[in-house]
Amino acid sequence: MACTSTNSPTPIAPTERIASVTPSPTPTETPLPPSPTPIPLVAMVNGEAIALAEFKAELMRYLAAQGEDSSLEDAQARETVLNDLINQKLLAQAAHQKGFVVDEKSLQTHLEGLIEQVGGEHSLEEWIQTQGYSKESFESALRQSIEAAWMRDQIISEVPVTADQVHARQILVYDQEEARQVMRELQSGKDFASLIALHDPQTLGDLGWFPRGYLVDPKLDDAAFSLQPENYSEIIETRVGFHILQVIERDPARLLDPDALLVMQEAALKTWIETRRSQSEIVIHDLES
Repeated sequence: MACTSTNSPTPIAPTERIASVTPSPTPTETPLPPSPTPIPLVAMVNGEAIALAEFKAELMRYLAAQGEDSSLEDAQARETVLNDLINQKLLAQAAHQKGFVVDEKSLQTHLEGLIEQVGGEHSLEEWIQTQGYSKESFESALRQSIEAAWMRDQIISEVPVTADQVHARQILVYDQEEARQVMRELQSGKDFASLIALHDPQTLGDLGWFPRGYLVDPKLDDAAFSLQPENYSEIIETRVGFHILQVIERDPARLLDPDALLVMQEAALKTWIETRRSQSEIVIHDLES
């Protein structure tokens, strides 16, 4: 009788055999979705972006308004447009800080007003397209424009309607030696009014009433407000010519005329923007991108 060895190996089931020779699958990682392509920017203003596409579209509109072809782009035009976009952003941000935000209802009201102004919805859509806007970019630009305009109105409304003003006149000549001759005549006792009549018989050199900051050249402004009534200045040279001023009268709280008020409002807005820019974080990217 055959003997069976107790040391014979135990048979391996087929499934166990397969498992023993088949490598365990290596877990694979699910690939992450690709990062979105960053939108090219031309500037960041206090953390808010100005897109390069927005800048280029605005530059095209600016050049078109100037009657120029896009091939005539130059550094000055690009700087003008970028500064305007930055200033608009600063004004809109300030409006937000003061609690003014254009909601959907207000935006729709403005859109309806524009539709009526241009003669219908179709006309507005055509204008939007010819100006290079999409519906979304136009509504975004309109929203920011409304907010910036609101803030601008807040700034200029704070300009007083009265100011310290002088009423002055001037003798203006274009040759330095002639100016010196006029000064010698004044110093010898010649009447200011009679000398003005010789040099400017039509307007008699009358500059009217004006506040500080109204005259284009600061030297003229400083001279006018340093004089007492009936006194005249030294010779003041500017890019226009040679001036001798005389103050006729002065009023410390005179009502500004419309032109002077507009000049003071523009000066106030300019000062506000300069101050705001100095206090803001503005990063400008390569404009040649």
